[in-house]
Amino acid sequence: SSPAEVRGLCADLGLSIDLYQPFRDFEAVPRDVLAANLRRAERKFDLMAELGAGTVLVCSSVSPEAVDDDDLAAEQLHALAERAAQRGIRVCYEALAWGRFVHTYEHAWRIVRRADHPALGVCLDSFHILSRGSDLTTIRTIPAEKLFFVQLADAPRLNMDLLQWSRHHRLFPGQGEFDLTAFVRTLRAAGYAGPLSLEVFNDVFRQADPRPAAVDAMRSLRALEEAVDPEM
Repeated sequence: SSPAEVRGLCADLGLSIDLYQPFRDFEAVPRDVLAANLRRAERKFDLMAELGAGTVLVCSSVSPEAVDDDDLAAEQLHALAERAAQRGIRVCYEALAWGRFVHTYEHAWRIVRRADHPALGVCLDSFHILSRGSDLTTIRTIPAEKLFFVQLADAPRLNMDLLQWSRHHRLFPGQGEFDLTAFVRTLRAAGYAGPLSLEVFNDVFRQADPRPAAVDAMRSLRALEEAVDPEM
């Protein structure tokens, strides 16, 4: 189906497309690479307009062309956010747990804060944060208007490569060993009121019928909601 047809199908089902992802390997690159990346971004913005998606997720770079320079990363993300804003689009920056230079949400937030653009915020992903054992305290210091998007995944505790752990062993909330209740409570305390999106990569789910997986996913969100606020 075309992007416009997908948008129409979602609308017929009462659904919205809240995030387009991923946009990879953008920031802290040489000038010629930046120019190519900005052209690539404009094509993504065109597609997002057809889909009706208003926010794009930019993952922290793993590119060998990227350099360890927060000022440069902030400058280039500012430029991307400026172009996005002209199209009515927001940019949320996410620290991949295996990012080349930026692999914690605290670091991603420092860069976003330095970039200082209203159309640029952060995406917080429970797997990327909890797999590294990051302290959740800093989340409470991020202004609510800069918390653009949240992705949830549980996982068993495994001693393995972070990328492989992420791509093959994520679970729905309550099925693993991460404290997602504390994670969501911290987000609420910080004032986040946006979507809670499940981003679960798992080989078993990929091979299964999507219908029971969807039911299981909704059940996990409802159980998490009750755990976060038992009086709801």
